[in-house]
Amino acid sequence: MTSQRDASAREDCRVLIYSHDSFGLGHLRRCRAIAHSLVGTYNKLSVLILSGSPIIGSFDFRARVDFVRVPGVIKLRNGDYTALSLHMDIEKTMELRGSIIQHTADVYDPDIFIVDKEPLGLRGEVADTLKMLKERGTRLVFGLRDVMDEPALLVPEWERKNVMPALEEIYDDLWIYGLPQVYDPLTGVDLPESVRRKITYTGYLRYGVPDASASVPAAITDKPYYLVTAGGGGDGEVLIDWVLRAYESGEQIPHRALIVFGPFMQSEAQENFLQRINELDNVDAITFDAHIEHLMKNAVGVIAMGGYNTFCEILSFNKPGVIIPRTQPRLEQYIRASRAQELGLMSLLNDDGVRNTSPMITALRQLTQQNPPSDVVLPGLLNGLPNISRLVGMHFDKKRLGDASSDLAIINQ
Repeated sequence: MTSQRDASAREDCRVLIYSHDSFGLGHLRRCRAIAHSLVGTYNKLSVLILSGSPIIGSFDFRARVDFVRVPGVIKLRNGDYTALSLHMDIEKTMELRGSIIQHTADVYDPDIFIVDKEPLGLRGEVADTLKMLKERGTRLVFGLRDVMDEPALLVPEWERKNVMPALEEIYDDLWIYGLPQVYDPLTGVDLPESVRRKITYTGYLRYGVPDASASVPAAITDKPYYLVTAGGGGDGEVLIDWVLRAYESGEQIPHRALIVFGPFMQSEAQENFLQRINELDNVDAITFDAHIEHLMKNAVGVIAMGGYNTFCEILSFNKPGVIIPRTQPRLEQYIRASRAQELGLMSLLNDDGVRNTSPMITALRQLTQQNPPSDVVLPGLLNGLPNISRLVGMHFDKKRLGDASSDLAIINQ
């Protein structure tokens, strides 16, 4: 492994992003959006994403953005992890992942290393990489979504993972991809003042329709539709079943539904849903679309779970939205949806375990009567991407970076 180096001697600038995703789309899509924004802002910057997502290859990446996929793992219901595809025990799999991560960081030699959501990586797999890059003088950034979990669970989790020493001694910056007016993800965490000084709230990420060069999906329907999205789909069966029962009731609903199952929904569940959908004239379905922004833009309203990216997309495309958040294994989605409803950004429909059709029918009927999110004035709400670009740019010599940005402002804590 190489030691201290003079990165300023290089002509290019390099950012390495770690996304621990093994199941779901949230962290990967957030990291990809940040990477695309950075290379769109600076013409001499490149980004490499480290990810365990099994479907990362399904997405398009802009020039100067690439990825390294580490062997996948999946979390079991009991909280343990197991290898996704390899016939190896979890300890050997994690050892392999950690080795690939460290070797990639050693050779790529980033100027900035951004770690998403897990400060030390999945089961501590980036700890050695962080120490190596710290010795080199690499800027180390911990990126947090707007909501982590309820304090009663987050605090003991971070204590168990020994997170605080890393925040105090290793990381240079903590970027929160949200606004304190919406939620403080570190509520209840006893943070030293030295750590609080490292925090910057960037605002949420504004999503747009992909570049014209990206493949555009064929039109599924030319009629107005509600977009029903279960995100990755691994835990979206309740949402889709509830929406389908509303349409199956025969009650009048003003618009048809376009359902996106998500790539991780079990094939048996998809087949069962498709059989029901085939009996309905006003419901269409697809499994997955890597360019879901097109579908979001054209929808008249959105019914979704409360993941971070879907939340940002509803705000970005200014759509009336109904959120049906999951409450297990984390309250993250419920907390986000509750605050969104309190602020008037979108509405919340709780899963009470019974899921009578009447509340869903009412929600679908009233959806297009909701005020759009833009009616709520929250300064800097969707400034996340330009602010992140500005924060990255502050670390570099502008001539070396090739600064193509303008009018960037930072929202500090």
